[in-house]
Amino acid sequence: MTLNSLESPAGLLPDAYIKTVEWEMLDKKKFVPYSMASSFTIRCFLYPLTLIRTRLQVQKGNDLYKGTYDAARKILHNEGWRGLYRGFFVSAFQVVSGVCYVSTYEGVRHVLERQGITNSKVKAFVGGSCASMVGQTIIVPFDVISQHLMILGQVSNTKVTPEAKASANPFNITVEGRSKAQIAAEVARNIYLRDGLRGFYRGYLASLCTYVPSSASWWTFYHFFQEVYESVIPTFVPHTGLQCAAAMSAGCASCILTNPLDLVRTRVQVQRRPIPETMRLLWQSERFNIFKKGLTARMTSSVIYSVAIIFGYETVKKWSVHEEYKPKLKW
Repeated sequence: MTLNSLESPAGLLPDAYIKTVEWEMLDKKKFVPYSMASSFTIRCFLYPLTLIRTRLQVQKGNDLYKGTYDAARKILHNEGWRGLYRGFFVSAFQVVSGVCYVSTYEGVRHVLERQGITNSKVKAFVGGSCASMVGQTIIVPFDVISQHLMILGQVSNTKVTPEAKASANPFNITVEGRSKAQIAAEVARNIYLRDGLRGFYRGYLASLCTYVPSSASWWTFYHFFQEVYESVIPTFVPHTGLQCAAAMSAGCASCILTNPLDLVRTRVQVQRRPIPETMRLLWQSERFNIFKKGLTARMTSSVIYSVAIIFGYETVKKWSVHEEYKPKLKW
């Protein structure tokens, strides 16, 4: 969306405001640190939902957890509140990939705009796809380690089957009495000894097959719902609130479309099976449950994350614009 010329302040029309802050309007020295701080804060609050979703996806059937609430209750009972943050130490490094993701997304949209492509949904689809490819190339090694750390806590539950315990702790790592850094280093060492550097990109293709469509569809839905809500929501509603509503709807829509892909990705990274075999075994054991397995946790996480990240992202962009654009922003 391009910047419209302004009339006098008294006669300022809604269309004269900047509704979308574009890449060239940003002061990058402010945007990058603000963006990292916002991403880290949101990740701190929402990490427990990511952990619960991962454990639900990895378990066979309902061997250990019956659902999102049951998983949260059992983790708190058996592992304490720290159990909900198992693996967060490694996951926190993903903040760097978040900055690369956002920079790529905005950069691609800027290039497309200069090439004469003005359709916001087309720019969102292409930008979201490219951003995901860059982000996943950086994030997958941390993701692989983090997922192993997430499920390690299951070994403390004495009611699970031996098979479930073996799946939760394939490296037979001792957790008690060791620091998070020591456990993470032990997981990384075992991954390298078992599979070499290739092991840190276990599931990379599956991640691309999951997150590229997910990212592309999310940003496309986001801009689509913005246009829909702009036509039905009264003008006195803050534009940031409208953007958060669009983000929530986009999170729901993209989750429903891509949940089976995310399930395959998680199983591939943790259980080390090829994608075709993983899909076959999943279908044999879960059937149509692949469309809903872990969906509640994933959708809950996605909706909250979408609203939080867009609120932070759009606010950070507005804080980071060059001075000449600030009076023209639509908050």
